[in-house]
Amino acid sequence: MTALDERGVRADHATVWSALGTVRDPELDEPLTDLGFVARCEVSDAGHAVIRLRLPTYFCAPNFAFLMVADAYDAVAGVPGLTGLDIRLDDHFASDVINRGVAARQGFVASFEGEAVDELDSLRHDFVRKAVLAGTDRVCRTLGGRDPRSLTLGEVPPSPDLDRLRARRRELGLPAEDGDPLLLDPATGQAVAPADAKRHLAFARLTRTSMEANSGVCRGMLRARYSLTSEEEGTG
Repeated sequence: MTALDERGVRADHATVWSALGTVRDPELDEPLTDLGFVARCEVSDAGHAVIRLRLPTYFCAPNFAFLMVADAYDAVAGVPGLTGLDIRLDDHFASDVINRGVAARQGFVASFEGEAVDELDSLRHDFVRKAVLAGTDRVCRTLGGRDPRSLTLGEVPPSPDLDRLRARRRELGLPAEDGDPLLLDPATGQAVAPADAKRHLAFARLTRTSMEANSGVCRGMLRARYSLTSEEEGTG
């Protein structure tokens, strides 16, 4: 019998995969499903999900890995009709510690007792601030020569990149409505002064370029590690 919740909603592969698609690599700001970091995603007729995650190298930073696995657990655990969840990271030097900690719903410090001194909220915010900078550059590249220094978000042509920038700003509690400035310091939430705009835009461009380069390197290393073609990356 297929699992249904009290509203008659079914947990199946499509809904679980969609939930995984909302989880981003914290450093690259891209969905795990697009990056090929989901190696296996199966959902039984009874609503039990089995998910295996992977990373480009055996030594990827454990704090990044922990964030990824914990976020994936939270996203999938909220799928209506789910009756069980077995989610693990494979082929990583700290996978046993990470998998036990996430399954027990422990934080990073408790999972890496004696090794970690801080939880990962600050790190997560740092990555989202970088995503705001990169997103600002993506949006500015579509302006067709218009000066971004005086523009509000509402004056920017609608696009997926603009929607993404608004979402990242909202994650940090930053202004993200139509009347708010396009150029904004993601650390303070203040509008960037015209005199500082050139430097801000250069830093935003550098941040975007760096993130895209890292994404390309990670994809290439993942393909080499698991002998994947580009078409196989996001299939789970």
